Amino acid sequence: MPLYECVLIARNDVTQAQVELIADGIATQLEGEQGTIQKREYWGLRSLAYRIKKNRKGHYLLLGLDAQPASIKEMERQLGLNEDVLRFMTIRVEAIDEAPSAILSRKGDDRERGFRGPKPAGRFDSGRKRGYDDREEFRARDEGGERPERGPRGPRSEMAEAE
Repeated sequence: MPLYECVLIARNDVTQAQVELIADGIATQLEGEQGTIQKREYWGLRSLAYRIKKNRKGHYLLLGLDAQPASIKEMERQLGLNEDVLRFMTIRVEAIDEAPSAILSRKGDDRERGFRGPKPAGRFDSGRKRGYDDREEFRARDEGGERPERGPRGPRSEMAEAE
């Protein structure tokens, strides 16, 4: 029989147990038509790239299926009718990999990271602390250390000096 992989996203309001019940329902429907679920991975509650039906998060589940195309059509019809399922996608594959998927293996890499050193300076911050003398009015002094004379509207112009 052909092999398929199906990823489905369930609403974040449901529990993990309810997501497993959806997978069990798919399994019983496929077993009635001589199909099987060879692989089942729960990826957890993850953020969505964009809002789907007012949901920002969803429970992700990967299923490796061995079934007839007619069984897959019926499974997709049932998933489309289920209100708890936001999205699903089924593709045909040559072989179902028994190793953990890339999503689960990447999750393990994130947990193993340790301290990576101090954070670099931000985009607009040079990293040095600014003191009292670093304010703009002190930087505007000329080389002799004196402040340029300022009137109410800025530096004195030649007209102001003529008066």
